[in-house]
Amino acid sequence: MANDSPQISSDVIRGYNDTMILYILSQRPSYGYEISKQIRTMTDDKYVIKETTLYSAFTRMEKNGYIESYVAEPDETGSGKKRTYYKITEAGRSYYGEKCREWVLTKEVVEHFMQPALPEKDVICLPMQEDAGPGD
Repeated sequence: MANDSPQISSDVIRGYNDTMILYILSQRPSYGYEISKQIRTMTDDKYVIKETTLYSAFTRMEKNGYIESYVAEPDETGSGKKRTYYKITEAGRSYYGEKCREWVLTKEVVEHFMQPALPEKDVICLPMQEDAGPGD
């Protein structure tokens, strides 16, 4: 799917992949491809999570007890295939809450270093003003 909208760098959002995944799993159990698709849709294609990033997050969160996995058999009609589903645990719900509180604080801190945007839609931050230096 081609889209001209800007995308978020994976470096910028890396610390919040778990939060996004846990949010989706807090709605209902799901599987990798569906979670990836939901992240892409919910962000209007501004963030596309890589498959390796997604499955690394599953492994890490399962190890930490935030999610559990199970294999679902194909439906009665025999269509489809076995899929590994993930569901959030109580520890995962607690961790999600911590990450949400952390985000509020992170956003508050970072906003101190952002200047107001200009009215043009493509401008995010104003250029830094050059320091006149001592004695100027």
